Amino acid sequence: MSQGSNFVDYVKICCRSGHGGAGSSHLHRDKHTATGGPDGGDGGRGGHVIVKGNAQLWTLLHLKFRKHVIAGDGESGSSSLSTGKTGRDEILEVPLGTIARDAETGEILFEINTDGETQILTKGGRGGLGNANFKTATRQTPRFAQPGEDGKEVWNILELKILADVGLVGFPNAGKSTLLSVVSAAKPEIADYAFTTLVPNLGIVAYRNNRSFVMADIPGIIEGASKGKGLGIRFLKHIERNAVLLFMVPADTTRTIQQEYSILLNELNEYNPELMHKPRVLAVTKSDMLDDELMEEMKQQLPTDIPSIFISSIAQKNIMELKDLLWKEINNQ
Repeated sequence: MSQGSNFVDYVKICCRSGHGGAGSSHLHRDKHTATGGPDGGDGGRGGHVIVKGNAQLWTLLHLKFRKHVIAGDGESGSSSLSTGKTGRDEILEVPLGTIARDAETGEILFEINTDGETQILTKGGRGGLGNANFKTATRQTPRFAQPGEDGKEVWNILELKILADVGLVGFPNAGKSTLLSVVSAAKPEIADYAFTTLVPNLGIVAYRNNRSFVMADIPGIIEGASKGKGLGIRFLKHIERNAVLLFMVPADTTRTIQQEYSILLNELNEYNPELMHKPRVLAVTKSDMLDDELMEEMKQQLPTDIPSIFISSIAQKNIMELKDLLWKEINNQ
């Protein structure tokens, strides 16, 4: 099974929190007391639907077929000021970088970014107060209590934005998957045609002295991606989280390297101008086919406002130097 079939970065679920338990309107009775005061306890709160970060998860696949999430109801209060039991919370574990939205309004409710972090997605109903809460100097034996508050039923969207240190940006077939397969243990599907990468591939890149960083290969951008062409917006959102963007332009491009870089940059700017503030590195790929003279000529055409390097993943050319350059940029952040 390819990674494509089990990478899920979007789920829509119906969350129903528990109803709060009713308060008790009990009056104290025992063999010595025929008409005692109020001793009704409060109802328990209804169960919440909670989202919890789990660093071991990479996708939302485990939630894909779980359309309804239902938390438990709180129990009613009882005599002797006994509070009802709290309803069972439902906990949804999600990968880091997950955003929760209201499905109706699209409003972002929260983001989960750290392992073990919890947020309430749908609040359980409050338990009703027992009659002991309503006793006053003039009303010694209140015979009423509050009902529990109803739970809520809401449709929510959970959406994953990948957290990575380096995001690969380039047209289809620029050599992004090949680089990832060379520098990390990831085994992306690689073929010589556009749009091989249909899902983001993540790789852990080993660096000097047992250090490492995360690289994400994002499906190729094509002109017009920001307007929804090709695989468009769905994947551009993953770039928002990367610390450093590695632009990859093949040495055999039909345009100049500057032109291709400008088009990629323009796509990002159209999609989200804030991406323009991220540090960028330019790698000219497939450069094993260039002789020194041609390479010198091409260097004159490179953009001057960005660190650049000629690499070849197949020939392992300048791969360590590229890692050095990326490590420097990541740690400048």
